[in-house]
Amino acid sequence: MGFYERRILPKLLCMACASPPILKQRAKVVPHAEGRVLELGIGGGLNLACYDPAKVSGVFGVDPSAELRAIAEAAPRAEGLAVEVREGEAEALPFEDASFDNIVCTFTLCSVCTPASALAEARRVLKPGGRFLFCEHGLAPDPDVAKWQRRVEPVWKRLFGGCHLTRPIGGALEAAGFRLDRHESMYLPKTPRIAGWNEWGSAVPA
Repeated sequence: MGFYERRILPKLLCMACASPPILKQRAKVVPHAEGRVLELGIGGGLNLACYDPAKVSGVFGVDPSAELRAIAEAAPRAEGLAVEVREGEAEALPFEDASFDNIVCTFTLCSVCTPASALAEARRVLKPGGRFLFCEHGLAPDPDVAKWQRRVEPVWKRLFGGCHLTRPIGGALEAAGFRLDRHESMYLPKTPRIAGWNEWGSAVPA
């Protein structure tokens, strides 16, 4: 791992993922979390300020990046919120089956190596009746925008830590055995359309 990946990329990702439109989207999803919560790809801990400690017994965050985990450890959070940050990848979670009430996944599926494997692991560790809360950017429904997403993606991935622009969201969840019980979408304001198609909501194992 070179200087860019260790020193520049983590700060760049935190800055990009903390834009006002993205923070507004986080606030639509994260406060719904309840019980024992797993956050996939906790990154710099930008969601921690959105959890309600009266509803959450603890947040366990996993991320493969040591640099981002260090930022998450120091991230602002509500008083009384219990947080544990661990090294881990979404495709091989270090937790037992059926151990979480809710899973929070925000702006993470774009950069995991294998989304299907990550979602299979999410189903494995989710308790029966548990919910998968998501907010992700992905493949736009408009052909002209999607065309540019495909053109830009090879360079985009190199600059932004493997982030993909063309991954479907709702369809990927359904293919992984989830049923969408809330699903909303729009282009984020003040955001380039190639990176601005956003889908959010919640899903339960089908």
